Amino acid sequence: MTRKSVLIIEDEIFVALDLQMTFEEAGWDVAGPFASIEQSSLYLKENTPTCAVLDVRLIDGVVFPIADILAERGVPFVFHSGHADGRQLAQRYATSAFCQKPCLPGKLLNELERLSDRADPKGRDQVRASA
Repeated sequence: MTRKSVLIIEDEIFVALDLQMTFEEAGWDVAGPFASIEQSSLYLKENTPTCAVLDVRLIDGVVFPIADILAERGVPFVFHSGHADGRQLAQRYATSAFCQKPCLPGKLLNELERLSDRADPKGRDQVRASA
């Protein structure tokens, strides 16, 4: 069985590290955490994760360009933000999920497991942990 991989895009370091630890303890491969659109874009040029956790506001703008790439590739993702409207996000990204900050990392893990179980894993690369 191929391990699941999660791309973490989060610019709050303590939140990012907590998420990373939660997913690694659950047996997932973690890409990131990345704090910017630029870093995330570079990663996605050569990699496609199983799924992703996306903070909306990053150090260099909003995460929508990354969400668009993931949606185009059929990669499920959860928005994790304290500054976004979940209803607006659901209208723009109908297959995504939304977890309002603060949120227990276990809730995000459950959401991603639910989404990744529904997604087609074909064409997804296994990722190695990177920072």
